[in-house]
Amino acid sequence: MKFMRTKKTAVIICGITGDLSRTKLVPALEELYSGARLSSVPAIIGTGRKALSGEDLQALFLINNEKFRSLLYYHQGIDGLKRFCENQFQYDNLVIFLSLPPEAYERTAEELYREGFRENVRIIVEKPFGFDLRSSRKLNRTLTQLYKEEQIFRIDHYLAKEAVQNILVFRFTNTLFQPVWNSHYIESIQISALEESGIRERGVYFDKAGIIRDMVQNHLTQLLCLLTMEAPASLSAEDIRAEKMSILKVLKVERSCRWQYENYRKEKGVSSESETETYSEMELSINNFRWSGVPVYLRTGKAVNRTGIEIAIVFKPQPPILYNRDRALEKNRIIFKVQPSAGIIVDIASKVPGGNFQLTNANLAFCYRDISPERIPDAYLKLLMDVIEGDRTLFVSAEETEQAWKVFEDCLGTGVVKSYPAGTLPESCFCCEWIDFSPYMNFCVEREDAL
Repeated sequence: MKFMRTKKTAVIICGITGDLSRTKLVPALEELYSGARLSSVPAIIGTGRKALSGEDLQALFLINNEKFRSLLYYHQGIDGLKRFCENQFQYDNLVIFLSLPPEAYERTAEELYREGFRENVRIIVEKPFGFDLRSSRKLNRTLTQLYKEEQIFRIDHYLAKEAVQNILVFRFTNTLFQPVWNSHYIESIQISALEESGIRERGVYFDKAGIIRDMVQNHLTQLLCLLTMEAPASLSAEDIRAEKMSILKVLKVERSCRWQYENYRKEKGVSSESETETYSEMELSINNFRWSGVPVYLRTGKAVNRTGIEIAIVFKPQPPILYNRDRALEKNRIIFKVQPSAGIIVDIASKVPGGNFQLTNANLAFCYRDISPERIPDAYLKLLMDVIEGDRTLFVSAEETEQAWKVFEDCLGTGVVKSYPAGTLPESCFCCEWIDFSPYMNFCVEREDAL
């Protein structure tokens, strides 16, 4: 039997008492319901290890829509869940979100299958998809033995951010940029994802994972694929994934460095002898005709001097003639601001008004708020709706996850871990000219504050 898209679709959240459900999933579902987009959803059932009543569950969430509140049910554990669902309400399809620790994915999927959740079911798995290549293959093998690949939705929520989705639109709809998107004109690509806060309450998970597993192997690699892939034959999920895979197959780590912020080992849940990295910097190469010779720099970390996710496309300098005889001209660059305050900036040189030919750096700027005054929806809102509707475009395939692990396999837990003071940005271990993204921090903030 196929998933019946026009019928009633119930939602099950395994691990509904966790932080992800409280901060992202339930608020996203409530917003969808309030916007009349969940008319086909008769119930949202939460499961967990604790014994809770439906009222206890509802009290965990800050819910404004009372009608939505009535959709929330709770069942302790997986055993008996199918009978509970069938006795409480009518449904044709099920979307099941595994909001659980990664090590529980396989066991929970097997329990769900034994319980009878088999056909007309879609399973959502949150990253990380495995701990390394071996565990990723094992997880994918278990899931695909139970469910068909088209029933499995692997979430990388970065792909649903509006600014990330716009990368493909920017690249493949603007003739202005398409001819120069290659190694003849581009000097380097830089992706930066920084966070002022430390690991917060995630010590138990993070100390096993580290920043490379938590950010580089999934989020930043997906950004890199969208920036560098060839134009897909169509906008279908299969064609987009094929082009991303073409990049992953020729992606190579050239250099990698790791750091750990001071007093990290005193964080709750962290080993006193931990060698886990909280900051990482990498140089990668893409060994194909379009990008050969263009270094790709990634840096990401916690407890640094600021918070922001930005991408820089740095163009090669002008030759030392005319206005650049002294080689003082700034290089052209395109800045994609993912968060906060999403937008795109194109840096150019311009003449200062007056008699002398004095030049300055200027920019052409665009904010997402310029398109619509409405609040940009959270990534999970779109992802949950896509699963209900069966749109797989923004989800990651088993093949992608395993190929990404192959790229970074040799970087996991290897090399000396240096120390840096919390609240500072470690000094680069490369000789590359890192773009200072701090001048762009307040870009578009005024528009968001005005809303």
